[in-house]
Amino acid sequence: MFATKRLATPVSVFVQRFLNDPMLLFMSGLGGVLWWLQPQSLMEMAERVHWTTLAVLTGLMVLSRALELSGYLTLWGRRLLAHLRGERRLAVGLVMFSGLLSAVVTNDVALFIVVPLTLSLAGMAALPIGRLIVFEALAVNAGSSLSPIGNPQNLYLWQHSGVSFGEFLSVMLPLGVGLMVLLLLLVPLAFPKALIRLDTVASAPNERLQKPLWAALIGYPLFLLAVEMGWAAQAMAGVLLAMLLVARRAVFSIDWLLLVVFVLMFVNLSVIGELGVVRQAIATMQLWPGGDTSVGVLLSQLFSNVPATLLLAQQSEWQPLAWGVSVGGFGLVIGSMANLIALRLARQPGMLMEFHRWSLPMLGLGWLFAAVWLSALAR
Repeated sequence: MFATKRLATPVSVFVQRFLNDPMLLFMSGLGGVLWWLQPQSLMEMAERVHWTTLAVLTGLMVLSRALELSGYLTLWGRRLLAHLRGERRLAVGLVMFSGLLSAVVTNDVALFIVVPLTLSLAGMAALPIGRLIVFEALAVNAGSSLSPIGNPQNLYLWQHSGVSFGEFLSVMLPLGVGLMVLLLLLVPLAFPKALIRLDTVASAPNERLQKPLWAALIGYPLFLLAVEMGWAAQAMAGVLLAMLLVARRAVFSIDWLLLVVFVLMFVNLSVIGELGVVRQAIATMQLWPGGDTSVGVLLSQLFSNVPATLLLAQQSEWQPLAWGVSVGGFGLVIGSMANLIALRLARQPGMLMEFHRWSLPMLGLGWLFAAVWLSALAR
């Protein structure tokens, strides 16, 4: 008798991807332990999730996927390589572009633009794509720190502090510039001066792919405007509907499991932050050298910098806290949601090890820079 080949069902594919996803497995296991320690209903868990953030993330994922599927990123990447023919020059250009862009359109949005562009370079030249994306993730953490609208924690602290846009910018400017300089100093250690040899010639995309291109280019500003006006859920629904009409593949090929990871993060980290032992530990750490800055760095490594900010904002001074959670975006991958987004968009093997190879030194350098600068101001 002949053996029949079993076709993979959507459920089996989901289970296989679940079992092969370390972050998802970790968050699921952690959630099980926390639920055992502190049982709660599904409604209570749902209230812990920041659904607006998930709606924004979903819309950006679909829009960036449509842009990637259009093929135009490959064409633009070819032109980029034509101007930056050295590997180190390319790395510097992408780091600077990522950092500056993140200060204007937030770190997450910047990644949804630069990471697909970087992935498009893979088919044209032999490049360390994974390492380039790691440095882009570090760059958006550094660049976004200087702007009140560069990342979610800055936006929250800006509104919480009540200071003007200019005052917040002046407080964060030394840190943002310092972190970018430190990152650029690491570039020569990670990328050689070698010339880039183009392997293929990028052909012009098919005209039928212009629909997802224009849908993405028009959709980005409209989506961000709607989010700014407080219509995140409606904006997400609009993006999904539009893409189902013009680029259905963009909807079905995004990393939906990333959204599950973020749901579990919101629930787990919220529960951890409410534990009495955690709150006592925070009060003790605030007495350590570095005060709120050091606490912000350390808690970002445990909870991610946005939950750490929400946890500390009511009992900390906003200026040292803002510096601490910005530096805390480096280090462990969980330090910033932008790190997780970059690694998931990259879809490159060995990314977790490569990320920590450069992110941990940046954490040490950034923490040292912040400590020296703030101590000098205190004198």
